[in-house]
Amino acid sequence: RCQRWVENCRRADLEDKTPDQLNKHYRLCAKHFETSMICRSSPYRTVLRDNAVPTIFDLTSHLNNPHSRHRKRIKELSEDEIRTLKQQKIDEAFERKQEIQESNENNEQNTVSEEGGEEQEEKAVPLTLEERENKDYLKSLFEILIVMGRQNIPLDGHNVDELPEGIFASDNFQALLEYRINGGDEVLRKRFEMTAVNLEYCSKTQQKQMLEICENCVREETLREVRDSHFFSIVTDEVVDIAGEEHLPVLVRFVDDSHNLREEFIGFLPYEADPEILAVKFHATITEKWGLNMEYCRGQAYIVSSGFASKMKVVATRLLEKYPQAVYTLCSSCALNVWLAKSVPVVGVSVALGTIEEVCCLFNQSPQLLVELDNTISALFQDNDEKGNELKKICRSQWTGRHDTFEVLVDLLQALVLCLDAVSSDLSVRWNNFIVGRAFVLSSALTDFDFIVTIVIMKNVLSFTRAFGRNLQGQTSDVFFAAGSLTAVLHSLNEVMENIEVYHEFWFEEATNLATKLDVQIKLPGKFRRAQQGNFDPDMTSENYYKEILSVPTIEHIIQELKDIFSEQHLKALKCLSLVPSVMGQLKFNTSEEHHADMFKNDLPNPDTLSAELHCWRIKWKHRGKDIELPTTIYEALHLPDIKFFPNVYALLKVLCLLPVMKVENEKYGLGRKRLKAYLKNTLTGQRSSNLALLNINFDIKHDLDLMVDTYIKLYP
Repeated sequence: RCQRWVENCRRADLEDKTPDQLNKHYRLCAKHFETSMICRSSPYRTVLRDNAVPTIFDLTSHLNNPHSRHRKRIKELSEDEIRTLKQQKIDEAFERKQEIQESNENNEQNTVSEEGGEEQEEKAVPLTLEERENKDYLKSLFEILIVMGRQNIPLDGHNVDELPEGIFASDNFQALLEYRINGGDEVLRKRFEMTAVNLEYCSKTQQKQMLEICENCVREETLREVRDSHFFSIVTDEVVDIAGEEHLPVLVRFVDDSHNLREEFIGFLPYEADPEILAVKFHATITEKWGLNMEYCRGQAYIVSSGFASKMKVVATRLLEKYPQAVYTLCSSCALNVWLAKSVPVVGVSVALGTIEEVCCLFNQSPQLLVELDNTISALFQDNDEKGNELKKICRSQWTGRHDTFEVLVDLLQALVLCLDAVSSDLSVRWNNFIVGRAFVLSSALTDFDFIVTIVIMKNVLSFTRAFGRNLQGQTSDVFFAAGSLTAVLHSLNEVMENIEVYHEFWFEEATNLATKLDVQIKLPGKFRRAQQGNFDPDMTSENYYKEILSVPTIEHIIQELKDIFSEQHLKALKCLSLVPSVMGQLKFNTSEEHHADMFKNDLPNPDTLSAELHCWRIKWKHRGKDIELPTTIYEALHLPDIKFFPNVYALLKVLCLLPVMKVENEKYGLGRKRLKAYLKNTLTGQRSSNLALLNINFDIKHDLDLMVDTYIKLYP
């Protein structure tokens, strides 16, 4: 396509340039393209269609236009000729200036030169006093909105419905406007000095319009960096409630100009119950609204709440069908066992996960409750202080996200129940009614036999993937060797499936022993008995019921999920981690990355020289100096001073670190997710705003107030 562009432009001097050089150093004006070739899905940029070719050229205009006669010379010019040309250009510029001053209307005679799209800039028409004042006024409004977003100040400071009729109270936005006027902002004072006191200075509609522009402009700063980087990955977090509506937080991973892997939050996507509709809207938002080319997407991962996993898997499948290079992976910020548990399509497991989260949340809300739990643990583990101290330490962390969450819960269950029982039956005024009520409800949930069987079986099933999952969140070498151990993990799970009768018998016995310790009756779930309505099968025992309803579907699902999430393409990519010198050293420099790098062949600058370059890369590290340490991470390898001499290796490492399963080595470049969590934690559900959230989470991104004002005037004249 680059060759066709050069031919159409009649630029013989560019025919020997590579596509990379043309893309980097030359620009073509949009006026050379048919209207049908241009996508104007956004007011912020002009995007060409994939098959766009320039066809509009006036190759005779220079004959009648004195300003375009002096065309670029391919030959080298002498100093005298250069001096003469410069003087001619100065004279022409002066002539043009006089012509424009004589004419009151924009004249269109400044035609586009045919050489690569250089165009004469038209002199900007000076603004009238009214237009300038309006721009300054809008700039003040945008400044207030940006401050509100950065400081996480909601637009509405109170619920208007709660105010008695006839009483007016300004919202936060209007209050800040008044404060700024009183602080000496003459533009705002002049604008509103004749406005009635009980009128809004800026309507809700206008606030919403301006917030959308703020959000889009701030997002565009990040997206511009992503496009410059070419390759990226998409990651979503758990579905959240934004002002009563479910939304999907979306983050993007990319390597910036400084060779740093970054993970940035780029916005919320309204959640759809229908997975097919969600997949279509997800794709449309990323490509059309946000302007990212999914052909460059090299990874996708979805952190999901219980019940949403199957829907997000449909989204992943639909994207894979269109873009096979967008490898579906696990996300480095989520433990494999937690992710697997949340994806299990068994209601009992979803209920158990919800109960665990509520228990953890209740104890984290009250330091007094944690002290009470510490005392209970100390009493139960008098003979094993080491175990007791370990459990106390775990209780003060986010233990629901650990690889061994169910194992920890089984160890803690008796202490949790005894502590909650003591709180719910305490007749003193130590605890408020909320804590007493929650303690009673959660104690009842924890002592339900269905819950006990579920956590015991999940603990045992997920024990086969625990070490594998921990290695995936370890060092680069751990991830590399974990990829090679997947076959053994699947073999173990298949063996369990073949002997499920024996394994389930042991698991159920463990569950009944724990239930007996807690004085819990062993029985079939009440909902199951009620559903039978007298048609109850007398041969259906609790043990058989839980085998069919829980053990078998859980193991089958986990085996299938591991196969899906670690596809052949994903494993081939992880095998390429042997490019990292420390991994190469552990393998005695006997590696063969070229066999696994085929999937990235089109991403390499010089694929024909890959084999020779990899050989040089191995020799470089094999025969290094004694005082030189092997880089242990992709981050370290990307920052090597001489990495520029290995362009293919650099390209491979860059794409590999984009895989969501790889952790962001430098924490300061992975703050997007932490800031998202902080925003959701610190903001009431009813006061959350998708627009303000983006401004708050990306508070350190530069913003262009003039662009925001110009965009607003253009969209809402």
